[in-house]
Amino acid sequence: MNIADLRQEYMRAGLSEAQADADPLRQFERWFEDALRAQLPLPNAMTLATVTPSGAPSARIVLLKGLEQGGFVFYTNYLSRNGRELERNAKACLLLLWSHLERQVRIDGTVQKVTSAESDAYYTTRPLGARHSAWASAQSEMVADRQVLERAMENARREHGDQPHRPPHWGGYRVIPQEIEFWQGRSDRLHDRLRYRRTDSTWTIERLSP
Repeated sequence: MNIADLRQEYMRAGLSEAQADADPLRQFERWFEDALRAQLPLPNAMTLATVTPSGAPSARIVLLKGLEQGGFVFYTNYLSRNGRELERNAKACLLLLWSHLERQVRIDGTVQKVTSAESDAYYTTRPLGARHSAWASAQSEMVADRQVLERAMENARREHGDQPHRPPHWGGYRVIPQEIEFWQGRSDRLHDRLRYRRTDSTWTIERLSP
């Protein structure tokens, strides 16, 4: 197989300034509802991009868990690689791809931790095993083998029981967008790209060349 020969023509829809909502968060909610109706696998999966102390890009997949208080919320271990990078530089880029709909959304913004109460509330909704693993896993740290993780999980189950409280090193972040770009695939690669840019308390919509 020649990877260079893999191609797709984009024919599903367009995105005009007249169609777009003046508020990018409402526009995102529209597109997210479309992704849910299409029953796409993991429609809330998104790439989180941060930077290392030396300025190198660093990315991984996380799950969007809320669109609240003007920001995009996800949860992770604060001591993990991405947590340490956000501690040093509280800026990030999020990217959601819905390939079946020929759409992607890019979000650039500043990052802040959600409140302890918000993290507590979300933590209690997680499956019990996921709550135990938040205690068991020193995320991003090296381990000798799989058995180390499994022993740590057994210890977490034994120590914290059926009602574990949230570890202090685990919680949520909220990305407050400064720019949001909506990308809609179009024929002949003449894609629609609308960028919302925050200016004070309002949003300006700009069309970008594909």
